[in-house]
Amino acid sequence: MRLRNGTVATAVVFCTSFLSLSWYTAWQNGKEKLVAYQREFHALRERLRAAEQRTLQRSSELNSVLEQFRRAIAETNGSKDALNNFSDETQKLLKQLVHRKPLQVPNIYHRLPHLLNNEGSLRPAVQVGQGRTGVSMVMGIPTVKRKVKSYLSETLRSLIDKLSAEEKLDCVIVVFIGETDIDYVHSVVSGLEKEFFKELNSGLLEVISPPASYYPDLNNLKETFGDSRERVKWRTKQNLDYSFLMMYSVSKGVYYVQLEDDIVAKSNYFATMKNFAMQLASEDWMILEFSQLGFIGKMFQAPDLNLIVEFIFMFYKEKPIDWLLDHVLWVKVCNPEKDAKHCERQKSSLRIRFRPSLFQHVGLHSSLAGKIQKLTDKDFLKPLLHKIHVNPPAEVSTSLKVYQGHTLEKTYTGEDFFWAITPMAGDYVLFKFDRPVSIERFLFRSGNQEHPGDQIKNTTVEILPFLDTELKTKEKYKRTEDRFYRIAEFEKGVAEGSLDPAFNPVAAVRLTVQKDSAVWAIISEIHIKRVAG
Repeated sequence: MRLRNGTVATAVVFCTSFLSLSWYTAWQNGKEKLVAYQREFHALRERLRAAEQRTLQRSSELNSVLEQFRRAIAETNGSKDALNNFSDETQKLLKQLVHRKPLQVPNIYHRLPHLLNNEGSLRPAVQVGQGRTGVSMVMGIPTVKRKVKSYLSETLRSLIDKLSAEEKLDCVIVVFIGETDIDYVHSVVSGLEKEFFKELNSGLLEVISPPASYYPDLNNLKETFGDSRERVKWRTKQNLDYSFLMMYSVSKGVYYVQLEDDIVAKSNYFATMKNFAMQLASEDWMILEFSQLGFIGKMFQAPDLNLIVEFIFMFYKEKPIDWLLDHVLWVKVCNPEKDAKHCERQKSSLRIRFRPSLFQHVGLHSSLAGKIQKLTDKDFLKPLLHKIHVNPPAEVSTSLKVYQGHTLEKTYTGEDFFWAITPMAGDYVLFKFDRPVSIERFLFRSGNQEHPGDQIKNTTVEILPFLDTELKTKEKYKRTEDRFYRIAEFEKGVAEGSLDPAFNPVAAVRLTVQKDSAVWAIISEIHIKRVAG
């Protein structure tokens, strides 16, 4: 009997273990499939974007052909001899095209009319490489002749050596030589072919330069903002260089990253940029910044390049590129009837800064003759003590005393962590949204790796619904005198959870300290995730 019972017990244990193992295996397989599906989804999304961009480009090309037909017919002045070579049906179609009077749509020729003088003004004078397309990322590097030292070779070596074999197949680096001296251009190309023959042959690296006819007369520019004539000429040409490079790159990949020819890159920079962009796939961003300096490490989505280039062409003589980019953001989201702080909050949702920086500026001698620039990115070697998320635009405030400039505003926009001196009962942190937001989830994390003990305790998470209606689902939540609902509290330094849809849309979120704290407080992560769509 004991033997029989033991046998049964053994069988039960075996079956339980087998079922547990089967469940775990199924769960693990399901998790792996989910990750694979997510990757396939992002890959499909990228291919759709590329296809959409190609469609727009083909449409533009067809319109250009149509315009050339109109001009050709107009030049014949209706000459019978010129039209006799066509069939009656073709003659009828051509006459319809000539006499059709569409609205005059502004284009590049309205901004740069000199381009009409030469058919090849928008085609590279020199083009070396395999013309790779369909990649995730295009990295553009403009370079010009420097009188003292060129950093181009070191920059390319840094970028290429830090790519894996797989990453080298998923990107293309385009070097733009912004010079019209063809002998100089060929000398640069020759040097690159010797040092980077493998990369040029594989399609990873391409080199282009514009024709002289691309540039307008830059000798009679208006001097503005206190800049010398030489500097105005330099910055104006720089705007045109960036534009040519962007126009060449727009149909090559999903993302475009603007770099400079005097930088070094961090290890794993490509995967970091791509993963960060994919994390923000559901957000309406326009610029991701992977360096705090100038125009280094600025990522754009390829479809946005057309808008940016059009804007640059409208004002290329007036202001430098970084100012023009800021104006693009202002036009898109800023309300003239609101103050500057409101505008900055709105722009922060379109321009998102990643830290620590992935690129460091190393050039000492500027491309502007005679200028020495000792610029370095202070965030390049810093450890990441906070996590970056895109949060809804909001006015933030707190009763806590901030320590050494680690403000709540910087934390909310992902620039820094928030650090405050000992919280007391009644202290608060408030996020008042610029417009009501439907929230899916929330996360507040305190402490960081350098100060793990500076955690938030005895603090509640509260929300203020935009619509003050009494719903049954709200009855289980305690309500404060100022009509906020308490929906969560910090446990082990973290407060997170999903929001009951009955509360949406939400006007504000607040953290309220319930008891005095014995330690200082750090908030290293804030994520208020909006409902998709």
